[in-house]
Amino acid sequence: MVSVLQSRHVSVVDLRDRYGLTLSTEPDFFTELSVGSIPLIEREMQDLDRVKINFLSLLQKPPLLENSVKMVVVSPLLDLTGFYREPFRIESETSIELQGKDEE
Repeated sequence: MVSVLQSRHVSVVDLRDRYGLTLSTEPDFFTELSVGSIPLIEREMQDLDRVKINFLSLLQKPPLLENSVKMVVVSPLLDLTGFYREPFRIESETSIELQGKDEE
């Protein structure tokens, strides 16, 4: 019998516990990542390993939210690639405050 789960109610922990989902550590799992890639120095490998460990830790503690992924994965990767240095410029969203009067 097929079981259907709503994606908003499923976490990686649920999939691991229910279906035996496991993390593949095979280096050639995604062969397209190794084709034509530039070799990395030891420091770069350590930095990427740290981002990977942090992300895997984040997966174990649902919910996996967009802002958490940005902080744990995207921001460190952008930093490692130099996107916070000149000539790049960061513009964050402008904060606004809304006020309203209720009928009382």
